[in-house]
Amino acid sequence: MNLETVMEELEALATERTKKSYISSGAHEPLFGVPTGKMKPLAKKIKKNQALAEELYATGNYDAMYFAGIIADPMAMTASDFDRWMDSAYFYMLSDYVVAVTLAETDIAQEVSDKWIASGEELKMSAGWSCYCWLLGNRPDEEFSSDKLSHMLKQVEQTIHESPDRTKSSMNNFIYTVGISYAPLHEKAVETAKAIGPVEISRGKKKTAVLNAFETIQKDADKGRVGFKRKYVRC
Repeated sequence: MNLETVMEELEALATERTKKSYISSGAHEPLFGVPTGKMKPLAKKIKKNQALAEELYATGNYDAMYFAGIIADPMAMTASDFDRWMDSAYFYMLSDYVVAVTLAETDIAQEVSDKWIASGEELKMSAGWSCYCWLLGNRPDEEFSSDKLSHMLKQVEQTIHESPDRTKSSMNNFIYTVGISYAPLHEKAVETAKAIGPVEISRGKKKTAVLNAFETIQKDADKGRVGFKRKYVRC
């Protein structure tokens, strides 16, 4: 399949309701409005195809960019490729659910994420923290440095309330993910969440969201989910 036929297939899968939902979350034209679940059969036909993924991502069409992440071959991408994708990720559903997810399947994930977290740019920081969430939720505990993650928890505790909104959200999710998916620092994550307390996220015209990592960690811990790992990162 080539770019033209894939774009035609994606457009045929779109619904007006989904398009409105994506726009309300921050997407803008061009986009079709394809429910992500409807992309799976098309992805199964194509499998991994990095060249096609690059063409799709370059269109600037939100649905095509999202689909590019599904069919990308992460191990064929370099740090500069991820930087380039990140530069075009204009809102969190691209930065955190396309770029960060794809990065999480590589051997350079922590290195690139660390650079983004240190960038001072809202969506890059958000993607960096999100990538750690995808990693922690999928990879064995042995792949991580407990000292490094402990330092990162301290960084979140000291900076979350002054951080940009999208970064706040990803930092909050990082505390939760360490608390549930990285058992060696469960208690440390709980302490950090307690110290931080509720985190307010401004959402423009929508009602302000209030996140509480302590409550969400406790709910899942009560269900016996400490140590939970996903089988897959991408769909």
